[in-house]
Amino acid sequence: MNSDHALLIIDVQNDFCPGGALAVEQGDQIVDSINAMQSQYSCVIATQDWHPQGHSSFASTHNAEPFSMKQMPYGEQVLWPDHCVIGSEGAAFHARLQTERVNAVIRKGSNPAIDSYSAFFENDRTTPTGLHGLLSELGVKDITLVGLATDFCVAYSALDAARLGYGVTVDTAACRAIDMNGETLAAAITEMRAAGINVQ
Repeated sequence: MNSDHALLIIDVQNDFCPGGALAVEQGDQIVDSINAMQSQYSCVIATQDWHPQGHSSFASTHNAEPFSMKQMPYGEQVLWPDHCVIGSEGAAFHARLQTERVNAVIRKGSNPAIDSYSAFFENDRTTPTGLHGLLSELGVKDITLVGLATDFCVAYSALDAARLGYGVTVDTAACRAIDMNGETLAAAITEMRAAGINVQ
């Protein structure tokens, strides 16, 4: 077990699993693999999307079609179906996800005016979630990422981790993607590899 290597579990929540409001295909099939991995790490961090009702990233807030695009002050934003509303069953971790080894939970997307894909920063890419400070205090130098979805929250988190100087691995066997229009997964993998991320 490497004491300076953390496992970062991204958004393994009911709304991102089959039957959820923003279900990722086969999203529940990674849970057992993630559970098995946790004992290999001295530090395990999990994230949760944690949105208030009427969040600006929800299509319903703008009377728009889900998965349409909208220009926000911080850039282009996908408008999503309402999901992971604070305190809802959809926002809860998947029932099979083991959390006994989780050292901390980072909740993101709580600011109603801005989305937060990354575990490190809101979508303005500057407002921190507090994760970097926590990992720095713990002496973490390397991060392995797993969870949902490969092409959005996992990729954004991995790219920010690399930008902050961590050694970063994405274990795609323990991730699943949304892959909008059959394009976003390949684009995310290309971008991650270009940033020096080890995409397995």
